[in-house]
Amino acid sequence: MSQFLVVGEAHVDIVEHSTGTRAEHPGGSPANVALGLARLGESVDLLTWLSTDPRGRVVADHLAASGVDILPASLGADRTSTALARLDPTGAATYEFDLRWQLPQWVAPQETIVVHTGSIAAVAATEPRDALLQLVRGAGRTATITYDPNLRPSIMGSPDDVRPAVGDLVAAADVVKVSDEDLAWLHPGVDPADVASCWVQEHGCALVVVTRGGRGSLALLADGRRAEVPAHPATVVDTVGAGDAYMSGLLAALHQHHLMGADRRGDLRAIDEPTVTAIFAFAARVAAITVGRAGANPPHLKEVAPVS
Repeated sequence: MSQFLVVGEAHVDIVEHSTGTRAEHPGGSPANVALGLARLGESVDLLTWLSTDPRGRVVADHLAASGVDILPASLGADRTSTALARLDPTGAATYEFDLRWQLPQWVAPQETIVVHTGSIAAVAATEPRDALLQLVRGAGRTATITYDPNLRPSIMGSPDDVRPAVGDLVAAADVVKVSDEDLAWLHPGVDPADVASCWVQEHGCALVVVTRGGRGSLALLADGRRAEVPAHPATVVDTVGAGDAYMSGLLAALHQHHLMGADRRGDLRAIDEPTVTAIFAFAARVAAITVGRAGANPPHLKEVAPVS
């Protein structure tokens, strides 16, 4: 078994450029995180819901080629999910989804030191209800729990619909990475930094990271401190998978600093600002390389300067 377990959707991104041309790429936020982790040298299992149809085989082969282990329980969907990503002239994407999701029964083994989830599958209905929440709560006895809401308003409904499930997962997580856009949608009219600070204070997160595009990232730490790191310079081809690449870089860097696993929870909560800065800088480099490419195509470790 792998040290990382990622739980959530895998699908095909159908990318429609502003010129009207289309191309298909394997995608899905959690699957992209798993891919990024594997390319950064981490051992990763993916628990997802995927078909064995032609698109599903393309996704599975793409992930396996970089070292992601798709758990056998994942291969039960009737067809592979798709996300139509429409790009504007700047490369920014908006999405329409045709999603199939069912959470396979699974218990994270003792060897797993990180369980990550996020995006659509994290708040989707399951049978039994709250099955994903129970999975991560159980895994938290031995593993660090990480979460990226990566909200999709076009498929998730209203903020009122989503807010309770997001709050439950934040409360179960040690590390949360969230974009300022997600926070602005989830809590309109409230400063995103204040929302993140509330998550640390009220839910007990060790680290909440707010990504702000070209304005860099903000860390809210367990003891109330804040740290900021600028964005890494990048030439943007498109933003598909950028946040997922940042997430994978963040997790890999935390692991390299020996801050992952339930037995390291105290060390994670006591993280110092120089370490935060080094970790964020690494994650930003991973994201910058990804936005310079078409689709969700994160870099391999040899393409990124090592974590300092």
